Amino acid sequence: MVTSPKDLENLQREIASLAKRQGDLEDVVLEIMERRESAQSRVTELTERLGSVEARIAEVTERRDAAAAEIDAETATLAKERAVVAGSVPDSLLALYEKLRAQRGGVGAARLYQRRCEGCQLELNITEANEVKAAEPDAVVRCENCGRILVRTSESGL
Repeated sequence: MVTSPKDLENLQREIASLAKRQGDLEDVVLEIMERRESAQSRVTELTERLGSVEARIAEVTERRDAAAAEIDAETATLAKERAVVAGSVPDSLLALYEKLRAQRGGVGAARLYQRRCEGCQLELNITEANEVKAAEPDAVVRCENCGRILVRTSESGL
């Protein structure tokens, strides 16, 4: 029990101060709760996006693996076909082809189409075209520009 008016006044000021402090702390708590709710909402959004990205990664990885398997199968088939064809080519021509292939970035022979070497994309001059035209059908003809073996077909235009 408070008997002195001064003590009563001090208690009332202290109560008012504590009430103000309590209000300030409640405002801080509300602000923190709002920020927490916003952060939880952002976490939920990002978690959903992460799930979506992970699903997309799985899908793309599956497609990549399928494409790699398809490429491997095609490579094996082509290697078998190449071995069959290489078996029918004379050893000296095959050796020349392999040497040119190593020197020319994997392409040792190129089609001759309308006087143009499809290896270097340059057109043969008239003299070179006439030499190719005069060569025997089974003669090995090479491009004067890039040195690749020219593959002549009925579409060569010569």
